[in-house]
Amino acid sequence: MLYSTNILRGAATAFIFTFFTLLANSQNSVISGLITDSSSTNSILGVTVQLLPSGNVTNTDAFGRFTFKNLNEGNYTLSISLLGYARFSNTIVLQNNEQKTINFVLKPVSFSLKEVVANANNEAGQGISVINRIDMELRPTNSAQDLLRLVPGLFIAQHAGGGKAEQIFLRGFDIDHGTDFAVSVDGMPVNMVSHAHGQGYADFHFVMPETVDELQVFKGPFNAKFGDLATSGAGAFNTKNSISKSLIKLEYGQFNTQRIAAVVDVLRGKHLFTKRQENAYIAAEYNFSDAYFESPQHFNRINIFGKYTGNLSERTILSFSASTFTSKWDASGQVPERAIQRDAITRFGSIDNTEGGNTDRSNANIVITTALKNGGTIKNQAFYSHYNFNLFSNFTFFLNDSVNGDQINQRDKGRDIYGYNGTFEKAGKIGSKTLNTIIGVSTRIDQSNLALYKSIKRTVLDTFSLGDLYQQNAAIYIDETIGLTSKLSLNLSARADVFDFSYKSALSDTLSGRKQNAIISPKMNIVFDANKDVQLYLRAGSGYHSNDARSVVQNKIDNSLSRAISTEFGSTFKLGKNLLVNAAFWSIDLQNELVYVGDEAIVEINGATRRLGADLSLRWQLSKWLFADVDLNYNHGRFKGLPEGENFIPLAPTFTSTGGLSIKQDKGLNASLRYRYMDSRPANEANTVVALGYFLLDAVINYNRPKYQLSLSVQNILNVDWNEAQFDTESRLKNETAPVSELHFTPGTPFFLKGGVTYFF
Repeated sequence: MLYSTNILRGAATAFIFTFFTLLANSQNSVISGLITDSSSTNSILGVTVQLLPSGNVTNTDAFGRFTFKNLNEGNYTLSISLLGYARFSNTIVLQNNEQKTINFVLKPVSFSLKEVVANANNEAGQGISVINRIDMELRPTNSAQDLLRLVPGLFIAQHAGGGKAEQIFLRGFDIDHGTDFAVSVDGMPVNMVSHAHGQGYADFHFVMPETVDELQVFKGPFNAKFGDLATSGAGAFNTKNSISKSLIKLEYGQFNTQRIAAVVDVLRGKHLFTKRQENAYIAAEYNFSDAYFESPQHFNRINIFGKYTGNLSERTILSFSASTFTSKWDASGQVPERAIQRDAITRFGSIDNTEGGNTDRSNANIVITTALKNGGTIKNQAFYSHYNFNLFSNFTFFLNDSVNGDQINQRDKGRDIYGYNGTFEKAGKIGSKTLNTIIGVSTRIDQSNLALYKSIKRTVLDTFSLGDLYQQNAAIYIDETIGLTSKLSLNLSARADVFDFSYKSALSDTLSGRKQNAIISPKMNIVFDANKDVQLYLRAGSGYHSNDARSVVQNKIDNSLSRAISTEFGSTFKLGKNLLVNAAFWSIDLQNELVYVGDEAIVEINGATRRLGADLSLRWQLSKWLFADVDLNYNHGRFKGLPEGENFIPLAPTFTSTGGLSIKQDKGLNASLRYRYMDSRPANEANTVVALGYFLLDAVINYNRPKYQLSLSVQNILNVDWNEAQFDTESRLKNETAPVSELHFTPGTPFFLKGGVTYFF
C-alpha cells in the first residue's frame, strides 16, 4: 500500500495548497442573488445565469444562489433561463467595490425551445445536458427501463421481464449489466462490484419514475467525479426534493399486468424540524405481470421510497432518503434458434422453465450541504445499502450434464455497501481569470457472501464456488475550471483511486487472496461558447473499470484495473430558434475487455479494443405543441490483437437510432410516437453468428386535467418478432449427441397494450 499512500499524500498536498490559495483571493465588486419558484417558493437548482457584456455563465447551486465576483464598475445585464420557466433579463448598475444582491422569482410557463440556450451548462464532460433536460420534459417515463432510455444512444435488453438488471449498450459497448456504465441515484452508487452475476451489475428497478427529477448524462470518462466503471459514460439520476401534487396511479395491461403507485406529500406546507423551507414525501408501488411467455412469469415487485429535504439554517440543507425494494419472478430463459426451427418449442416457449429468482435492496442516504462564509460550498454524503440476490439460470441446457442439466444458482447474500462522498467547491480568481475549484474525496466498501451452485429445478446439488468478499475503493480528485476568456474555458482534473480486493474462499485456500492497486486518471475539457446558440467542446481523458475480486486474487498476472483512454470533439448549437443539435465524434481505447462467465464464476480477459464513433442528436419544435427528436449513433469497434476478420467485438452495436414525435400541452392531450432501431451486429469475434437487428414502434397517449390523468401506452405497435437479449452460446439439447454453437435469445415484447388512470390530490 506504500505506492497507494504516496499517491494520496501527494494529491492531498496539491489540494490543500489550492484550497488556501483560493481563500487568499481578493474581491472587488460582486453581484449575487437567489432564484426561487413562484408557485412553490422553493429555491431552484441549475438555473443558467449569464452576465453580459462579459459573457460569464454560471448555474445556481443547491441553495438557488448565484455569484459573479471580481467585477469592475459599470452596467451589466443578467440573463436568466431554465427550461419550463419564463426567460428574462435585468440591467444592473454596479459601483466600484459594491456587493449587490438581487433575488429573482421564476414563473413556470409552457415548454418552448425558443427559451433554450446551447451553453446552458458548462459542467465538465457533459456536452448533452440541454438535450437531456428536453427529453425529461417531453418524454413520458412509466418504468425504470424508460428512465435509462432517456440517455441518448443507450439501448437496453431485458433477460427476465424486469427481474434482472438490464443489459446495456452504449458507444459500441455491450456493457452487460453495467461493466462500463456507472449509474447513481442522488450520488449513491447503483452498480455492484464483484457481483454474483457480473461485474458492475446495476439493478435500477428500486427507482420509481414518479420520483425522478433530473438526469445528468456524461458520455465518456471525462468527469473526475466518476471513477470505476465510467468508461463509456455515466448516468446520474436525482430524485425530487418536493412534489407539487400527491397522486395515486392505477395501471392494467395485457398478460395480467398490474401496477398501483402512490406519491404523497407528507408535510403539505407544514414544518417538521425548522421554520424554514421543508419538504417530505413518501412513494410506493406494486407491480405484477405474467408476461407474454407460455410459462407464466409471476413477476412481482414492491417499492417504497421516502425523502425529506429541509433548510436547517440559511447556510445548511439536509436531505435524507430511505427506500426498500423486493422482487421475485419465474423465467423462461434464452432459447436456441434450432429448437424453434424444429418446432420443439415456440418463440415464447422454454427449454427450462424453472429459471427465475428473487432480489431485494434497502437504502439509506443522507446529504448535508453547507454554504461557507467565504463563498465555498461543502457537501457531505453518507450512504448504506443492504442487498440480496438469488438467481437460477440454465444457459447451456445439457452440455455439461446430460442427465440433470446445467442449471446454476448464483447468490449474492447479505451484501452491505457503505460509503462517503465529500466535496468542496469554490469560485475564485487567478489574476483576472475566473477559477472554479472542486475537491472531492470518497470511499466505498462492499462486503458480501458470493456463491455459485449446481442445481436442478431450483434444488441445489453441488457447490462450485463459495466465499466472502471484501472490497474497498478510496478516491480523491481535484477539478479546476479556468475562464481563459469570456467565451473560452479550460477544465483540468485528475482523480486518484486506490483499491483493496479481498476474497476468502470457503472451498480452498488456493482460491483466496488479497491484492491492492491504484490508478490515476487525468482529464481535460475545453469549452468554447461562440454565443448563446453555439457551444464547441474538446475532451480527452482516462478512466477505467475494475475486475471481479475473485479473478483479481486468483490470477498471478495483475488484471485488477483496465484503463480506458478517450477523446471527443463536439458541438451543441441551434439552427434558427426551434432546432437544437448536438454532434460529436469520439474514440475509446480500452486496455482489456471483460466478459463475465456466469457458470464458472470467473471473468475472461479478452484483450485490448479500439472504438470510433459519431453521435448526432436533434430536438425540433415544429409548432407550439408539436416536437420531434432523433438520435443517430454510429460505432466501429475492433480488437487490437486479433487478425482482420476475427477481431469483431461480440454484440457491440454498430448503428442505432431512436426518435419520435411528441405532443406537449399544459392541459388536455399529450402523446408520443417513438421508434427504436438497432442494426444487426456480430455475436462473436469471427462474425459467424449474427445478433439480429430490429425496428420497433411504441406510443403513449395521456389526457391531462388538473385532478386526473388518463393514459394509454402501446409497445411494439407493428407486432414484429424481435430478439431482445442475444448471445452466441454453445449448448446441447436433451436428445442431441453433440453440442451446437448458435444464436440464443430472449424474445422481445409482442404487441402490448396498457391503460392507466392517475388521480391528483
